[in-house]
Amino acid sequence: MIFEDFSSAHLAVLLSVFAIALVIGIVANKSNFCTMGAVSDLVNMGDSGRMRAWFLAIAVSLIGVVIVEAAGIASVDSTLPPYRGSNFAWLEYMIGGVMFGIGMTLGSGCGNKTLIRVGGGNIKSIVVFALISICAYFMINPFPGTDSTIYSTLFYPWTSPASLSLSTQQDWGSVIGNVIGTDVGTTRTIIGLLMGAALIAFVFKSADFRSSFDNKLGGITIGAAILAAWVVTASLVTIDADGEQLSWVEYANPESWDMLEDDPDARPKDVAVQSFTFVNPIGQTLRYAIKGFDNAYLTFGIVAIAGIILGSFLWSLVSKSFRIEWFVDFKDFLTHFVGGILMGIGGILALGCTFGQGITGVSTLSIGSLIALVSIIFGSAITMKIQYYKLIHEDDATFVKAFVSSLVDFKMLPESMRKLENY
Repeated sequence: MIFEDFSSAHLAVLLSVFAIALVIGIVANKSNFCTMGAVSDLVNMGDSGRMRAWFLAIAVSLIGVVIVEAAGIASVDSTLPPYRGSNFAWLEYMIGGVMFGIGMTLGSGCGNKTLIRVGGGNIKSIVVFALISICAYFMINPFPGTDSTIYSTLFYPWTSPASLSLSTQQDWGSVIGNVIGTDVGTTRTIIGLLMGAALIAFVFKSADFRSSFDNKLGGITIGAAILAAWVVTASLVTIDADGEQLSWVEYANPESWDMLEDDPDARPKDVAVQSFTFVNPIGQTLRYAIKGFDNAYLTFGIVAIAGIILGSFLWSLVSKSFRIEWFVDFKDFLTHFVGGILMGIGGILALGCTFGQGITGVSTLSIGSLIALVSIIFGSAITMKIQYYKLIHEDDATFVKAFVSSLVDFKMLPESMRKLENY
């Protein structure tokens, strides 16, 4: 689509994102697509259905991205956040991922599930949302009257030195292509198609999954939505201003605004090629409020959040599942309180959440995204196991005993080190 001014193009992008997010909200609620639930089902019941739905979403988005890149329709080389960036912050991906995994377990769901639950009437998730928002905001922005952020105070001095500065981008295609001397684009296409095909084969190997309409609906729709957002932000609109044709992203950069003599103070924030992630956008909602709801701070992420909450709300009305839910007791409140803090901090540190890194980031073939994904799953799974042991061994289950026994269950320690029986 071609527009004569940036405002019209920007509105078209935001409305498109809102529409896609609305579909995510409806389908995620209807299909019970939940990444924390996927880990829980697998760890506690041996049911891989929702995990396979998550992997199907990854496969669909991954195959879609390599196809649109190969066809020249869109590029995800330069994105927000920089999934393929050459700064390989492996330690931050791991620590942030584990923190987020623990947090989403304590908080009853990841960032996306929090939005789905808000739309369904869960007031507990509104509290979790607020905590994520505050922590995510101050991970990036300084505390009032200081130059210090949570990140600069607690993490940067010891995590940043561990980061590696790569000579290439950090996606599998760039790294392997550089090693074996092949074209990066071709290498990305081959690796992406092979990985996507392997995931699809694994997903549909299960007869139970093949018979589950909801799991297939959730996986395919979420994966397609991730891809759609990439295409929308990378190539949906073109602005033809004063004979100068620029994309939505190109027009919004400082050089273009200077060239076209537009007011730089009115330039919308966080305009970039991007797809769905939720921790940083939840933090952006606080910034939006602090800035007096200035439209310059109405971002892709904020519009996406609104769309998902509304979509979930609409489905909860249609399905008659809307209900108000509050904390059972103070312990329940405290658990969710800690979960929200860990998600807000960990999600920023890891550059994303179960959606942002686990699907969107992996669709770019980012190695860092894969590390974050594995770390999130581990953090969530180990937390669930510890909770299980403390539940069935009320008096004997110290944290250390529960932790060690959980590692034994995951085959990370020998059976001889088991401290608690797994009934």
